[in-house]
Amino acid sequence: MSRRRHSDENDGGQAHKRRRTSEPIEIEDRLESLICRVGEKSTSSLESNLEGLAGVLEADLPNYKSKILRILCAVARLLPEKLTVYTTLVGLLNARNYNFGGEFVEAMIRQLKETLKNNLYSEAVYLVRFLSDLVNCHVIAAPSMVAMFENFVSVTQEEDVPQVRSDWFVYVVLSCLPWVGKELYEKKDVEMDRLLSQIEGYLKRRVKTHVPMLQVWTADKPHPQEEVRVLQSVKQQQICAMPGSLPQVLAQATEMLYMRLDTMNTTCIDRLINWFSHHLSNFQFRWSWDDWSDCLTVDLEKPKPKFVKEVLEKCMRLSYHQRIVDIVPPTFSALIPADPIFTYKYPDDTASSLPGYPMSITVSNAIKNRASNEEILTVLKEVPNPNQEDDDDEGESFNPLKIDVFLQTLLNLAAKSFSHSFSALGKFHEILKTLANSDEGKLHLLKVLYEVWRNHPQMIAVLVDKLIRTQVVDCAAVANWLFSQDMAHEFTRLFIWEILHSTIRKMNKHVQKIQKELEEAKDKLEKQQHKRRDSGDDEEMDKNSEDEEGQLEEQIERLQEKVESAQSEQKNLFLVIFQVRKTTLEHLYKCRSFVSLPLWSNRVRIQTIPQSSQEQQFTP
Repeated sequence: MSRRRHSDENDGGQAHKRRRTSEPIEIEDRLESLICRVGEKSTSSLESNLEGLAGVLEADLPNYKSKILRILCAVARLLPEKLTVYTTLVGLLNARNYNFGGEFVEAMIRQLKETLKNNLYSEAVYLVRFLSDLVNCHVIAAPSMVAMFENFVSVTQEEDVPQVRSDWFVYVVLSCLPWVGKELYEKKDVEMDRLLSQIEGYLKRRVKTHVPMLQVWTADKPHPQEEVRVLQSVKQQQICAMPGSLPQVLAQATEMLYMRLDTMNTTCIDRLINWFSHHLSNFQFRWSWDDWSDCLTVDLEKPKPKFVKEVLEKCMRLSYHQRIVDIVPPTFSALIPADPIFTYKYPDDTASSLPGYPMSITVSNAIKNRASNEEILTVLKEVPNPNQEDDDDEGESFNPLKIDVFLQTLLNLAAKSFSHSFSALGKFHEILKTLANSDEGKLHLLKVLYEVWRNHPQMIAVLVDKLIRTQVVDCAAVANWLFSQDMAHEFTRLFIWEILHSTIRKMNKHVQKIQKELEEAKDKLEKQQHKRRDSGDDEEMDKNSEDEEGQLEEQIERLQEKVESAQSEQKNLFLVIFQVRKTTLEHLYKCRSFVSLPLWSNRVRIQTIPQSSQEQQFTP
């Protein structure tokens, strides 16, 4: 019997209707793929690809204009790195179909308003920049663009508005001038002079009490610094880099930044470390390290040796340990990262005197033999509890030796790679949750993780992330561990602050996700109630609507509880961070001559504040 279902008079030709319906969808998907992929690596030239794509889109405009407009507006907002590619494409389409250019600009303006309404300010900058470059493509007239900029700058004349509002609009105009300034000035020089004069006047009279906090350096030597983030400007010069060679201007700028590390803002040092290590990876890690040998003659906690050590640490993540050893002079051995090997507490008979050694062999065999979670927990019941004479039969009380034996053994068996370790934690996360079901247990679990991978900071960071995702530990436990006395000697290491900021971001995203689900459920309930009111006297529809509303109300109640719980956990996390951080800093000041502490003690940056709190500060 044939498996193919033919249409007959009973099905009303539905099979053919479905096929006809799917054809436009396939065409729309093809258009989206073509637009999104243009500008990527291809055997053909970019010019020919754009000409070909413009021809395809022109042919499809009569039937798919709205879809094409939506896609182009989306890529203008979401793919700013291909701005000139898409502005050129729009210019080609405008040359072929004059009406399309006007409709596209109108759609972009609508999207710009919607973007500002939703507080998506970075994306709004991309949209205005896109509109600016359309002047170069003869889609927007220069006078129209100047008029738009004048409207933006006029915000600076408003009274009783936050300065940050005026700042944003001025910033948007200034950030667009590199794209279109020359064209505008050639055609509207008087208006542009007036515009720049207004901006200059605003910059002179604006309040600058925040500038010291944003300065890259705390000293004005060899020259004073205003509001320019010099580091960011230098990083942008990387665009002049050619494969296989390091531009002289970039090398000189890096040298200048290195010489001023002693007074550089900690945040800028972090960014310089991340950029410089990545940059070196693109040039075979070649650098004149001997020129920086002065960092070897000072305390290793000073900024210069700290910088070099962290750069080499990041370079190792992008390469491997022996490569770093080979490229750095032997005199820098004190700053070379440790070999990232696993440190196992129970390697062989030499550890037989340790209390957990016999059980580590038993647990290892159980894991190798693929024992179930229940069987492994039964084995772990035999592990003595150093905190009490008789262990809880249910295994619910905190037993540090249980955690030590199981986690050390598990990670040792999975130490071959990141993926092996991820898989091990994922497979046995229920056992880990059982062993670490108290605050003490979570803290000890993180302590054991650090002990075994203390020579591999990257592994620590990714495994802590995995433990949070599998809910073995919570964010507050990670903060408590990072600021514990056991970690005090690592306080100035960059990976500590990477873990902390990653943890805070996860907490904030979790809260935002649940809040979004709650708002969506409320909107759905409101729409359902409107629908029921509009249904009139239809009893059956009323009954169905009431049932759906009841389900939605229950869902909203559950989500509300989740939001309150998540917000409470978020608040607790920040309280832990600031309370424990304060205690730790006080202890370090009292107990150690911590030479670089003032420089490294201000790492909990503004970026960690929950987004909802930031959005309340500024509404254009």
